Parts: sequence; structure tokens; C-alpha cells
Amino acid sequence: MTFDIIEILFRGICVGVAASITVGPVAVLCIQRTLSKSRRSGIASGLGVACADTFMAMAAFFFYSILQSHIEQYSTLLRVVGGIFVVIVGVYIFSQNPVPQIRRNRAGKTSLWQDFASIFGITLANFIIVIPYILAFFAVFKISSGDVGGEGFGGLVRAVFVIAGFFGGSAAWWTLLACVISLFRRRFRPRHMLTINHVAGLIIGILGIYTILSTFFDIFPNVH
Repeated sequence: MTFDIIEILFRGICVGVAASITVGPVAVLCIQRTLSKSRRSGIASGLGVACADTFMAMAAFFFYSILQSHIEQYSTLLRVVGGIFVVIVGVYIFSQNPVPQIRRNRAGKTSLWQDFASIFGITLANFIIVIPYILAFFAVFKISSGDVGGEGFGGLVRAVFVIAGFFGGSAAWWTLLACVISLFRRRFRPRHMLTINHVAGLIIGILGIYTILSTFFDIFPNVH
């Protein structure tokens, strides 16, 4: 039971990190605040993203639990579709150039609470895009319907650990990003974000391809 909980927690952490390593508009804003204001501002903004993402992960988790019978029946198909979706996202991230957006952003004088609240709201506004994205990573990291839909106290504990892992992974990523950006802020240039985009896009794309291939390799031995 203990090992099972640790594994579920680890999977939740992986989903939280994977769902956070995209350099989209929200990430650009966090980085911009770190560069133009302070590391604390960047961390507060990142925690705002992590909290909003966790809230949406809970919604995705609930949706995942409600449809557990269908998910179990079509688990292979969902993993393939999730992998394809992740590959598409990886290609999209790789092709994006965040430099113009960084140069357009101007951080005004705001409190840490305002930094947190503003980016929390911005992230929640993108729920139509974010929730399917999180669901895709649930499939990629094999968080099964049994993990999210178990009955009784055991099922509730598993659900709590998945969500806790998700928040921990997301919060750790944003905190680490703000600290690294702050550490090298004097040497950091907007064009470096293009390199980060390329690396993040490649990692996510490879993860999606691996998910698709591993799904088919799981299928083929059962065919014979």
C-alpha cells in the first residue's frame, strides 16, 4: 500500500511538471516579472499558476473518475490520442517564438498578492485549453481509472496524493524556474527563451512519441 501511494504521488508530480514546462503567455509573464521586478514576484506568480492548474487538475480528475468505466474500456485508445495530442503540443511549443511577447510585456508596481491573484485569474481563463492538456498527461503517465476512481477511503487517499503530487510538481517547477532566471538575470536575454522553447518542445514531443510507441508495444504481445 505504501509503495502504491508513493508511485501514485510520483506520477502526480510528473504530470504537474510536464503540464508546467511549456513556455506560453503565462510562463512568459512569470519570467518577465522575475527579470523586471524580483525573484519573489516570479515565485508568487508561478505559485498562482500552480494553484490555478491544480484547481483545473481537480476538475479533470473528477471528469476522469466519472467516466472511469469508459476510460477502462478505451484506455489504449486514450493513451494513443493523448500521446498524439502531446506530440502536437510539443511541435507547437517548439515553433513558437516568445521573444516578441517578452519585449511587449511591462511589469508595473504590484504587490506579491496582486502578482499571485492576477496570474491565477489569467490561468483559469484558459481552462478550455488547459484541462484537455492535463487529461492528456494523465493518460501519458498511466494514471488509471483505478487510481482516480477507487471506492472508499483508499480511493480518496489515492485521489488526494495524485492532486498533491500535481501541485508539488507544478510549484517546484515554477519556483525552480524563477530562482534560475533570477540567478542569471544579468546574463539572461530574451532570445534565450527561444532555446528553452525548443528544449521544452522536444522533451514534450519525445514524451508523446514514447507514449504512442509504448502503447503499441504493450498491445502487440497480447495479440499473439
